[in-house]
Amino acid sequence: MPQDSPRPPPPPSVAAFRERLASLDGNLPRRLQQCADHLARHPDQIALSTVAQVAQGAGVPPSAMMRFCQVLGFSGYAEMQRLFRDALTTAQPDYATRLANLKAGGAGQPATLVAEFVEAGRQSMEALARNLDETALNQAVETLARARTIHLAGFRRSFPVASYLAYVFDKLGVPAVLHDGVAGLGHRSTLQPTDALLAITFAPYSDETLALARDARSRGMPVVFLTDPPATTLGPLGDTILTVTEIDFGAFRSLSAAIALALSLAVAVAARRET
Repeated sequence: MPQDSPRPPPPPSVAAFRERLASLDGNLPRRLQQCADHLARHPDQIALSTVAQVAQGAGVPPSAMMRFCQVLGFSGYAEMQRLFRDALTTAQPDYATRLANLKAGGAGQPATLVAEFVEAGRQSMEALARNLDETALNQAVETLARARTIHLAGFRRSFPVASYLAYVFDKLGVPAVLHDGVAGLGHRSTLQPTDALLAITFAPYSDETLALARDARSRGMPVVFLTDPPATTLGPLGDTILTVTEIDFGAFRSLSAAIALALSLAVAVAARRET
């Protein structure tokens, strides 16, 4: 695109982004072409990486990456990243809409709700047993068992899992720190290279958890994620990724399978540290 050309509107979707990227191939200055080539090869990095990290991967200064974002039609990197963050998961209806849908479907009675959530939990547990990645689980156990201290991060919907893990690790005598963000305290000064981070987050991933994972990686700490599939965009931030699928009822998802996997992980880690 010539330097004095008006900026086009931003691509409305990831598919449109790919099409625009392909249309520019071979028609860009060298540094901008490096940006295009890198993003075409690694689009999964956009959602979770900073502009400096992506620019480093492309071998260009951050200013060149910012300029390339504008060539694509974005106001800057943040707008391009937002497109990919929004595409990580299908938008769920708000809670008022979910309740209205349940009532309209005749499932608003307490006993009916219990039966439906029990059934969703049963299906989630069966999916966990059927799809468990034993290699990833063993690797996560080994990583966490070697750590001097296990740091736990989980915000919003993930917080019950992280807080339960903190409780279990304490009872099992495993040193652990819960990063809960209370009073704005992040406990980041406690992160040490001899430690490990266990981050629980579900799409769309919480910014607090991702920021803590980046900080941990920058300090040389291994990072284990517990999340929902496919989790491909978490790859650049995690050493090991454990996935669990929660079957929803009326767009409400319990944490049955996630809690079961977390408890299994905690007990296995404690047992491994004793050997």
